[in-house]
Amino acid sequence: MSIQEQISLKPYNSFHCECIASHFAIITKAAELKEALDWCMLHKKPFIVMGGGSNMLFTQDIDALVLKMEVKGIQKTNETSSEVFLTVGAGENWHHFVSYCVQKGWGGIENLSLIPGTVGASPIQNIGAYGTEVQESIVSIEAFDTKKMQWVILNNNECAFGYRTSLFKLNPNRFIIGTVKFILNKQPILKTDYGAIREVLHDRNIKHPSLENVSNAIIQIRSQKLPDPKVLGNAGSFFKNPSIPAQQFENLKAQFPNLIAYPISDETYKVAAGWLIEACGWKGVRKGNVGCYEKQALVIVSYGIQSGKEVYDFSEEIIQSVNEKFGIQLEREVNII
Repeated sequence: MSIQEQISLKPYNSFHCECIASHFAIITKAAELKEALDWCMLHKKPFIVMGGGSNMLFTQDIDALVLKMEVKGIQKTNETSSEVFLTVGAGENWHHFVSYCVQKGWGGIENLSLIPGTVGASPIQNIGAYGTEVQESIVSIEAFDTKKMQWVILNNNECAFGYRTSLFKLNPNRFIIGTVKFILNKQPILKTDYGAIREVLHDRNIKHPSLENVSNAIIQIRSQKLPDPKVLGNAGSFFKNPSIPAQQFENLKAQFPNLIAYPISDETYKVAAGWLIEACGWKGVRKGNVGCYEKQALVIVSYGIQSGKEVYDFSEEIIQSVNEKFGIQLEREVNII
């Protein structure tokens, strides 16, 4: 392992914002992680862990050791007549892993096709799309506990998964994910209830879809709906869908009949953040080098920003306007550094 100094993180984040890390190291195996953390303790230097950089916004230079996790490998560890168990390195590209499973006929994560990032980052955010969350396919996670300074195995229940959150997000830098163990199905039950998926399958005249059909449909939907971060800097959905009390929902629904929301319990509704943002007039708006994507209001895009602070300030304006109009406080899904 080599520790580099004064490294630009512009090539390593999907917003392509300039940020200089005082120290930087690429971790390709477990032993290197312990070595890097020992270096931090010796030099009294903090550390930051990153995967694909697709859910991070750097707003300033970083006086820390940035650890880029690139532990690779997909290993089948067990198999039954109906299920297969895979242990996957944190540095594997998420979409490549999904495609690998689809090609093998192993189901469970096909609805998460084309989500940017790495396998190791997927549990942190508990990524989800089209009726699926990654927690549904995770058996356990091997992570380095920086408090105990040893590797530990956390089962699914111990990971405290929730909507776009987990034990790892709630305790930043406590656990560094090395590998993720997945369980996938050989006879998968496909989730095609979402209207957009049904429409694509109907347009393609597919009446009995396969795993590959579903994955390709979602790739088409996401490609049409979301900008390619290689072309237009972004981090996907910038905000979470907020949850509000049922009474507040009823009051807002009376005032705004087109409000999009759905119940998650008798007392709580989840509101579509994209609808709130669009209703405040932000969709397609550009200010300087930052804008709200014209096809999806949840996505903030970069037109060549220098600092992530420009994106942060733009998102702050959106948060304030939604709060003023609807009395709802939006929460950023993207990690602000």
